[in-house]
Amino acid sequence: MMNRSILAIATVVLGLTVSSLFAGRALSQQAQDPVPVVVVTLQAKTVTLTSTLPGRVAASAEAEVRPQVNGIITERLFREGAFVEAGDALYRIDSATYSAAVEQAQAAVTQARVQLDAAEVEAERLVELRERNVTSERAFDEAKAVRDTAAAAVEVAEAQLRSAEIELERTTIKARLSGEIGLARTSPGALVTASQAEPLAVIREIDPVYVDVTQSAADLLRWTRGQTEDQLTNADTTVRLTLADGSEYDETGTITAAEPNVDPQTGVVVLRLQFDNPDRLLLPGMYVQVEMPVGTAEDVLLVPQEAVQRDRRGRPFTWVVTAENVVEERQVSILQDRGADWVVNGGLQDGDRVVVAGFQKTGVGATVAPEERPAPEAEATGDATGDATEEPAEAGEKTSP
Repeated sequence: MMNRSILAIATVVLGLTVSSLFAGRALSQQAQDPVPVVVVTLQAKTVTLTSTLPGRVAASAEAEVRPQVNGIITERLFREGAFVEAGDALYRIDSATYSAAVEQAQAAVTQARVQLDAAEVEAERLVELRERNVTSERAFDEAKAVRDTAAAAVEVAEAQLRSAEIELERTTIKARLSGEIGLARTSPGALVTASQAEPLAVIREIDPVYVDVTQSAADLLRWTRGQTEDQLTNADTTVRLTLADGSEYDETGTITAAEPNVDPQTGVVVLRLQFDNPDRLLLPGMYVQVEMPVGTAEDVLLVPQEAVQRDRRGRPFTWVVTAENVVEERQVSILQDRGADWVVNGGLQDGDRVVVAGFQKTGVGATVAPEERPAPEAEATGDATGDATEEPAEAGEKTSP
């Protein structure tokens, strides 16, 4: 009985020994096999760098509809939100008082002309008498003065008539600008005055529209002087918009003006861009993001963002697989982000293979089995969609240095 127990124990020990031996060999073989990693082969490209800036849409022209005379609104002649042409009638003010003023001025003109006619007749009569030495020089001078005064009175009366006619004409309030008119802020029956602060409505021209953005004065100086990078050359001034819902606006715009001063509180400069707006999709006050070109970078590399890591000092680096399939670390210089990629202009070369997956299974100096993943295709002069920023100081952030 005891022999059987000893034999059973020996059999178990022998089995465990053999299993451990095979397991050790398997682990040794596994440690020697190259670890598979996913890599992307880089290709040098020329890309347009952009700066993404927040902006607000503004009307290219705006006019407040205000009364120029006092009175009661009798009629509103426009449809709210509609397009109006310059010269279209918008409101009518009760014109009875102004019509009476015109009639009174017309009567004053008639009276002044009658008086002028009488003064001219008297002056001509005294001229004849003077030639015959029948009247005195004093009487003749007085007649001329009366005639000239009557002529001046006619001019005054005619000017007052024109003024009264202008006031009467202003009882019909007209559009001074072609564009979309907003909501009416008053209604028939309301008393309006020429000095009131509240406009009756606002007309805005929204094709084209302006987009006002703020830009750091330091960045503006650097880009203007061409000191961003030695590789940068002048880019065109065509800009693109991203709408609040994330969609891209179909029309491209241009930079038209810049505020000639820097805000002392914020240190920024306001740039004005112009966009065509045929479908009236852009409305004043709308928030947008502007992708503004700041230069062109030649012979740069588009590195997938997942390939870039940060050391403890926040410096970006990548793992590169050499021709011998050995992993080595490379510090890189990043210009900005471009969608899912970083625009890299230093530390890597055309044809380098960077690791994008499999970091946990390997390390620097290890031999790996690289598996190629197709790099994202991009136009040779594709637009960079991220912000050109300074090198970050904090580790772990995926912001362009």
